[in-house]
Amino acid sequence: QVQLVESGGGLVQAGGSLRLSCAVSGSISRIFGINSMGWYRQAPGKQRELVAVIIRGGNPNYGDSVKGRFTISRDNAQNTVYLQMNNLKPEDTAVYYCYLLSGPYEYWGQGTQVTVSS
Repeated sequence: QVQLVESGGGLVQAGGSLRLSCAVSGSISRIFGINSMGWYRQAPGKQRELVAVIIRGGNPNYGDSVKGRFTISRDNAQNTVYLQMNNLKPEDTAVYYCYLLSGPYEYWGQGTQVTVSS
């Protein structure tokens, strides 16, 4: 059973920084491996949106609202993905979800709250 364990959320003032981590526990299919891994977020009353994702063999993709401020990285040996968030804005306030795609299987973390005060 694959689980995604997130950490690093919290309360920060505008202009501050946070770093989210997402560790994979359990066994990923050796047939499919990890196709992509990254982060989505959902603010109250809004749809879930892409923050950043790393696709196997490709460059990271970022949502337009976070480009230039957020950086996604991955430790392949530890099966962990990180999201460095700089120059945070109140509109970044949301629950951040870790995401992993392995072949036809999607996995989601439980979510971690990020709150940015003005």
